[in-house]
Amino acid sequence: MKKDDSIQSQINKLEEKFKNSGQDLSSYLDGLLYQRYLTYWDYIHLDTLLSLQVPRTYFPDEEIFIMYHQITELYFKLILHEQKQLVDDKSQDTIFFIERINRINSYYKALISSFSIMINGMEREQFLRYRMALLPASGFQSVQYRMIEIHATPLENLVHHSERDTLSKNSSIEDLYEKIYWKKGATDIHTGEKTLTLKQFEYRYTPRLIRIAKQVQGQTLYHKCLALMRPSHQNEALIKALKEMDINANVNWPLMHMGSAYRYLAKDKTAVDATGGTNWKDFLPPSFQRIIFFPTLYSKDELDNWGKQWVEHIFNPQNN
Repeated sequence: MKKDDSIQSQINKLEEKFKNSGQDLSSYLDGLLYQRYLTYWDYIHLDTLLSLQVPRTYFPDEEIFIMYHQITELYFKLILHEQKQLVDDKSQDTIFFIERINRINSYYKALISSFSIMINGMEREQFLRYRMALLPASGFQSVQYRMIEIHATPLENLVHHSERDTLSKNSSIEDLYEKIYWKKGATDIHTGEKTLTLKQFEYRYTPRLIRIAKQVQGQTLYHKCLALMRPSHQNEALIKALKEMDINANVNWPLMHMGSAYRYLAKDKTAVDATGGTNWKDFLPPSFQRIIFFPTLYSKDELDNWGKQWVEHIFNPQNN
């Protein structure tokens, strides 16, 4: 095709694209002519991005703390981006599913490896001082991570393991949400009183989380994988990818949180409360939470011993 013919073909396609807009193609071409050139800094809103770090104290390491959490939230958004594609997908294409799960795993790996910034990249003395200006804010309040969990698996699998026997087939989304595991991480185990951290989070996000749970009911990644893995169609690559996601999300990720907590909150045989009042020693260990997105992929022994070897390693004083 000659150059002139190629250009005319492109013009015809543009006319077809814009014919129902109420404007002729000439108007859009004028707009293109007057439009400024796109720069890198405008495209990613660099100036805005770099203005979002606003420390509340004068300790230099607080800015590291802020940026790390902002980067983490962007990775959470990437994970959600892939999950939403899988939830919305109607093709039941195994290759498409595996590719997206592998993307999610790559994001988790980046997050897990990046936690060395939190563990080794700040001075403990600074952290213990500036953290007092952050109360009751807590990473516990990351709503995106709760969205990731809700997209990954039905709420039944997110109910605290001590209350799963109380569930029935008639349990509503609201009933299940009230028993979700992470609420125990910000509840006084003696009085049952919720911390201010949890009260603020529930007030801000409960309606949204329940709405999402209803939207993905029967369509979570767990349900999608069940449909893909019929008895006559066991895909080893898919199983491997899903198990890797489970380990990344529900063992390695909380394990890194534990390493960070011990680095800053459990030195010299004394334990410091987490910001927001979360009972982190009881909340973070994977073997205590026992959250598994895809439980049907594991044997009973694997389910019963979920994450225990990792937790024993963390709690061993010789490894601290």
